[in-house]
Amino acid sequence: MNALVPLPVLLPLCVTGLKLVIGPRLHRFQRFISLAVLGAVLVLSVLLMVAADRHGPLSVHLGDFAPPVGITLVADRLSGLMLTVSSAVTLLVLVYSLGQGMADRDDQAPVGVFHPAYLILVAGVSCTFLAGDLVNLYVGFEIMLVASFVLLTIGGTATRIRAGSTYVIISLFSSVLFLVAIAMTYAVAGTVNFAQLAGRLQEVPIGVRTLLEAMLLTVFAIKAAVFPLAAWLPDSYPTAPAPVTAVFAGLLTKVGVYSMLRTQTLLFPGHRLGDLLMLAALASMAVGILGAVAQTDLKRVLSFTLISHIGYMVFGIGLAGRGSISGAIVYVAHHITVQTTLFLVAGLIERRDGTTELTRLGGLAKSAPLLAVLFFVPAMNLAGIPPLSGFIGKLGLMRAGVDAGGGWAWALVAGSAATSLLTLYVMAKVWNLAFWRDAPPGAEAEGVVLESAEDDEPGDDEDAEGARAAGAAGGGRASGSGKATGSGSGLPVPAGAVVSAGFLGQSITTTKRLPWPMLAATGVAVALGLSYTVLGGPLTTFTQAAATELLARTPYIEAVLGR
Repeated sequence: MNALVPLPVLLPLCVTGLKLVIGPRLHRFQRFISLAVLGAVLVLSVLLMVAADRHGPLSVHLGDFAPPVGITLVADRLSGLMLTVSSAVTLLVLVYSLGQGMADRDDQAPVGVFHPAYLILVAGVSCTFLAGDLVNLYVGFEIMLVASFVLLTIGGTATRIRAGSTYVIISLFSSVLFLVAIAMTYAVAGTVNFAQLAGRLQEVPIGVRTLLEAMLLTVFAIKAAVFPLAAWLPDSYPTAPAPVTAVFAGLLTKVGVYSMLRTQTLLFPGHRLGDLLMLAALASMAVGILGAVAQTDLKRVLSFTLISHIGYMVFGIGLAGRGSISGAIVYVAHHITVQTTLFLVAGLIERRDGTTELTRLGGLAKSAPLLAVLFFVPAMNLAGIPPLSGFIGKLGLMRAGVDAGGGWAWALVAGSAATSLLTLYVMAKVWNLAFWRDAPPGAEAEGVVLESAEDDEPGDDEDAEGARAAGAAGGGRASGSGKATGSGSGLPVPAGAVVSAGFLGQSITTTKRLPWPMLAATGVAVALGLSYTVLGGPLTTFTQAAATELLARTPYIEAVLGR
C-alpha cells in the first residue's frame, strides 16, 4: 500500500502533461480523461484512508533516499480523510463545470485552459496533504497557488484581474514568509522533515521555537483566511466562475487549516500560542458573521460565512485536546462539502436569473422548487440544525470547550453559539429574499436579462441595454463588451435564454432550464453532506482515532523513521 501514496499527486500531473500535448482537440476524450483521473484519485484516497486506519500511517521515501535528504510522503488518518473529501468534492465540481461548458457549447477554453489548471490544482492539494516535510508542503502550496492564479483570473475580465492581483500579492507575501520560516527552521534544527523536527525542535531554545511557531501560523492563517488576515477573500472569490469559486471556497482555505493542525500537533505540542489562536478564532467568528449579515449579494454572504466558520476549526486547534481536535476534523470535512455545495447552488441561481443580488431575486421556491431544496438542505447544515453534521461538529467543539474550562474556552463556547444563531439568521434572510417572497417587479418578464460581469467600464450601461433588447428579441451571443451579436456557432439557442461568451468569459449565460449535469453534481454534493449525518457515529470514531494519533505523535514518527 505504501507504493500508492504518491499516486494522488503523480496522476493529475502526468495527465496534465498529456492534455497539454493534445491541446484543445478531442474534446470528449479530454473530458473523459479528466473524469477518469479524478475518479481514480478518489478511489486511491479511500484506499489510503482505510489502510491508514487499519495499519497505521503509510510513508514512502521517493528515490529510496532516507530523511533528511529524500522526499517523504505520508498518509495517516487525517491526510487520508482530507484526501477523500477533497477528491470527492473536486470530482463533483468537475462534473458541474463540464455540464456548464457543454451547455454553453464552449469547447475550446475549458479544455485548453481550465482542465489542465484544474488538475494541477488537485495535484497541489494532494501534495500538501501528503507532504512529510516543510519544503514539500511549500511545494504543494506553490503548485496549488500557480493553478489558482490561472483559474481565478480565467476569462481575463477587468474585475477578475483586479481581484486576482490582490490574491497574488497576498499569496506571494505568504510564500516569502514561508520560505524564511523554512530557512530558519533548517538553520536551528538541521532538517525540515516533520518526523525529525518533532524531536529536534524540543531541544531548540523556547524563544526561537515560539518565533518559528508564530511565523508558520501566520503563513497558514493567511491561506486559511483567519481574521485579521482574511480581508483578501470576500473580494477575490465571488468574481471567479461558479465552479472555480466553489472549489476555492470549499477546499483551498482548508489546506491552511490542515497545515495548522499538522504542525501544531506534531512540531509544537503544548504550544505557547494557544490563547492567541483562540482569540483569532473568536474574532473570525464575530467579524465574519457580522459581515455576512450586512451583505446583499449571495456570493459575498457565503464568503463572509466562510471566514466566520474557519473560526470553529481554529477554536479546536487552539484548545489542542483530543475532543477539540476531533471536533475540528469533523468540522473541516463537513465545511468543505457544505460550503462547496452552497457556492454551486449560487452558480445555478446566477445562471437561471443572471444575478446573485438578493434584492433582485424572489419567488424561486415556487418557480424552481428543486433549486430551493438544493439550497435549503446545506444552508440548514451550515447553520448547525440538529441532527445534521454541522451540529455534530459544533457540539463536539463546544463540549471540548466546556470540558477544558477557562476564560477563553468559555468565551469561545458562547461565541460559537452566537455565531451559529446568526448563521441561521443569515440563511433565513437569504431564503426569505431569494426563495420565499414573491419575485420583485420585472423579474418574471418574458426572457432572461443578460448581465455583463463588468459593471465598472465606461459605456457599460448603454451596452447592457443593447444586450437586454437583443435578449428580449429572441437571444443571441453577447460579446465581451456586452453588445449582442449573432451566435456564430450555427447551433440553436435554447428558448428563453440569452447565451453569453461561456462560463469562462466575461458575460453570464442565463437560461430558465438548468443543465442536468450541473443539477446532478449539486444534488450529489447535497447527499454527500447528508451522509456525514447518517455516518455520524463512524465518522466521529474515526476522527477521535485521528486526534489520538496526532497528539501521540509516535505512530507518525515511527512510520517515517522506523522504530
